[in-house]
Amino acid sequence: MDHLQDTAIDGPSSGYSHVSMKSNNSMHQPPNLSDGPAVNSGPVIFSRKRKRAASPLQPPDLSDEAAPSGRLGEIADQIRDVSCQTSTSSCQKHISHLDTEAALQLDSHQPVHDDLQRVKDQHKTSMKNRYESVFEGIKLQENQTLLNRIYTQLYIIEGESEGVNEEHEVLQMEKSYKTLQDTPIHCNDIFDPSPEPGYEEMRREKKDKIKTVLTKGIAGIGKTVSVQKFILDWAEGKANQDVDFMFVLPFRELNLIKDHQYSLHRLLLDFHPELQDLDSMIYDECTVVLIFDGLDESRLTLKFSDSEKVSDVTESSSVGVLMSNLMKGDLLPSALIWITTRPAAANQIPSNFINRVTEIQGFNDPQKEEYFSKRISDEHQASRIISHIRRARSLHIMCHIPVFCWISATVLQNILKQDLSAEIPQTLTEMYIHFLLIQTHMRNQKYEERDPEKLLQSNRDVIVKLAELAFNQLMKGNVMFYEEDLRESGIDVTDASVYSGICTEIFREESVIYQRKVYSFVHLSFQEFFAALYVFFCYLHKNSEVMKEFLTGKSRTQCENVLLDGLLKGVMNKALKSKNGHLDLFLRFLHGISLESNQRLLQDVLIHTENNPESIKKIIQNLKRGQKNNVSPERWMNLSHCLIEMKDHSVLKEMQAFLNSETKRKSISLAQCSTLANMIMMSEEVMDELDFMKYKFKSKEGKWRLFPAVRNCRKALLAGCNLTDQHCDILASALQSSNSPLRELDLSNNHLQDPGAKLLFAGLKSPNCQLNILRLAGCNLTDQHCDILASALQSSNSPVRELDLSNNHLQDSGAKLLFAGLKSPNCQLNTLRSSGCFMTEEGCAALASALSSNLSHLRELDLSHNDLQDSGVKLLCGGLNSPNCQLIILRLSYCMVTEEGCAALASALSSNPSHLRELDLSYNHPGDSGVKLLSDKLKHLDKLKYVEQ
Repeated sequence: MDHLQDTAIDGPSSGYSHVSMKSNNSMHQPPNLSDGPAVNSGPVIFSRKRKRAASPLQPPDLSDEAAPSGRLGEIADQIRDVSCQTSTSSCQKHISHLDTEAALQLDSHQPVHDDLQRVKDQHKTSMKNRYESVFEGIKLQENQTLLNRIYTQLYIIEGESEGVNEEHEVLQMEKSYKTLQDTPIHCNDIFDPSPEPGYEEMRREKKDKIKTVLTKGIAGIGKTVSVQKFILDWAEGKANQDVDFMFVLPFRELNLIKDHQYSLHRLLLDFHPELQDLDSMIYDECTVVLIFDGLDESRLTLKFSDSEKVSDVTESSSVGVLMSNLMKGDLLPSALIWITTRPAAANQIPSNFINRVTEIQGFNDPQKEEYFSKRISDEHQASRIISHIRRARSLHIMCHIPVFCWISATVLQNILKQDLSAEIPQTLTEMYIHFLLIQTHMRNQKYEERDPEKLLQSNRDVIVKLAELAFNQLMKGNVMFYEEDLRESGIDVTDASVYSGICTEIFREESVIYQRKVYSFVHLSFQEFFAALYVFFCYLHKNSEVMKEFLTGKSRTQCENVLLDGLLKGVMNKALKSKNGHLDLFLRFLHGISLESNQRLLQDVLIHTENNPESIKKIIQNLKRGQKNNVSPERWMNLSHCLIEMKDHSVLKEMQAFLNSETKRKSISLAQCSTLANMIMMSEEVMDELDFMKYKFKSKEGKWRLFPAVRNCRKALLAGCNLTDQHCDILASALQSSNSPLRELDLSNNHLQDPGAKLLFAGLKSPNCQLNILRLAGCNLTDQHCDILASALQSSNSPVRELDLSNNHLQDSGAKLLFAGLKSPNCQLNTLRSSGCFMTEEGCAALASALSSNLSHLRELDLSHNDLQDSGVKLLCGGLNSPNCQLIILRLSYCMVTEEGCAALASALSSNPSHLRELDLSYNHPGDSGVKLLSDKLKHLDKLKYVEQ
């Protein structure tokens, strides 16, 4: 189904001050298909057709025209190979030694190279002109902006195809609140293999490339803008200069010729008319990148069987067959292919034809706030809007999508300009209604001289027809519309510009090939909002045909007389049966519009409103009953959102009561896990403690559904949860997020491995990290992790005050690395527990050095269950003897200490003013004399433990 405006937002240098909408003249400039001359500077001399050589090391034969014979013919072949090598790094051929005769002939054949280079330069210039600009808002010359001015690098991460998607993409984002701290792939590097030790040199030698990349991303996240930037950097000579030609084939334009017969060569020339005289054999000799943008918009039939095989660029077939054979590698196998799509459509291409799957993830929390700060010049207003967005969790999470940041800024800025005390929208429905009202108000100002009543009727007609179009196409799964689609909804295509002109920022019109028009809503969610508006309009005006879509089995008369709660129940039941959640947001908006307060806002469109408190009460009851049925967790969560759109928070209150109940270990279902996670993440209040041990999960999946909730908790107790690298990544993201509330994290008894442990420790270095307590007891950490952890403790303003590394196999080597970190002026560690870490006297020496440092903040140290013996304790005493030592509590139980060690302790701790108040020597061998020494000399001790072993 699918498409919508992909967006990237940035300021003039590196911030976010504008929304860059993908659509513009340059992005979809139609190829020249007229009878007039093609745009180029002269014929390209590539008339000779090459046959593939028997050996890659020999020049190919010539055919199709009379070729020079004898020695001169061989020289001609060699010269062509030289020109090919000179013009592109990817067309290199083995060159035989040129003898004197060949060298003498070289100058007379140089035009071959000159013409190829000229056409390559001309193509780059054309692509630069197409893609260097974007339009913001209305497509007028004054709104044109250079892409390089506003572009910011979005997060593109390595990802794996997950098969058929089973939930609405907005719901996916809300549920997982996507992490953005993965190591990003720059869009210019998507064809380069991931770097590995020693790999870079090998790649330079072999020029290895990944052939086919599939990039996923939800609507409005920045897919097309990333493509545009990829092309522009190449055209400007900044990246990928080993590529000779880039061809862009947007599916929205391919849809218009899906029934036509084309050869690949003819198709590419139609899309890029500046290359009209390019010989079809040149594809085999040059590096070509083919970009298929917007797979989710495709109306082509893609087939990946061998029944319709095309391998020649001059062979004609349907466009769908050409695309399928390109993706399979049967046609133009040397080409690099980049496909972009929304997640729901990604499974159209079998995974065996994809070499890399990546995902564009949008804005993280700091970027959202940076956008609003730069977008809104009034600092006080910007601050108020940021605070509101931060509190309204559903809006805050949606601002992960760049285009929604733009919508929110437009609405909130407009409201606050009119009335600083105005009530700010709290729900998605309210936000979208206000955006629609802003659009119609702009039009009313433009035509204020007209009769107000006629203007009102005109607005209503336009909005209702757009809403009908949105509904009809949503039911069909379409997000790109063509002339026939508009006619179906009663929109005169000759007046379509009127519609896009009234709702300029909502409904977009673009020119594509054949000078035809393509239409879309600015974002999928707007189509879903308009579709819901249309259904509610039809309900108020007794349109039985539309209502029968959701009220199966009812007669026309019954449909006309159905009550609102009956209609919404029918829509809910249909949405609950959806496998991919394509009606989830539509259902939310429909429930939101049913509120009388929202109906009043829309009164000019709806004409009249309905206020039936009893019906609203039944709607809420139906949503709650729907949650109790055997539905998927995804649908369950969406019904909770529907209740929020109706401003009913009873489910959240019930869940809170469940949390506060006295039951020690609560049995929690999969659906309840989803609801609880959603409730915690979207709550304005930070949850004090999330303890997984309090719940009895009915399935492992439930535990992982609850896991993202750690993002909005002060204390997360996750001991013994079998955490994976992916969960460590989520935790690292939570630690790095803006205003991170996490202060205490217990990961004890989890078998942490690389790269999960490294990701987690990297999260500690973030300036946003506020974690005070970290427990990693029994986590399978080794000395290899200590270096990274020590680095985190030394990072600027390290927040960690308490660290538990007990029962990890650190040994002396790891202890040395860790204790070196304690000497850093940034390290603020007060409590260190390293019981059972296989340390000996060697580790004690390093620890003594740290304790002697004038920067040491340690107050509590636990070295129990380490084989320190008297020799180790004596070394440790060197640090305890230092006036810089601030220790208050020292635990040395089970450390093989005897009377000799006790004497060293007594001497060290009595020679200088000591801060020590508690000493634990339990289960050692101090003997009576050792205990007496400590008792006599350490009279300042509040507690001395010396239970005999």
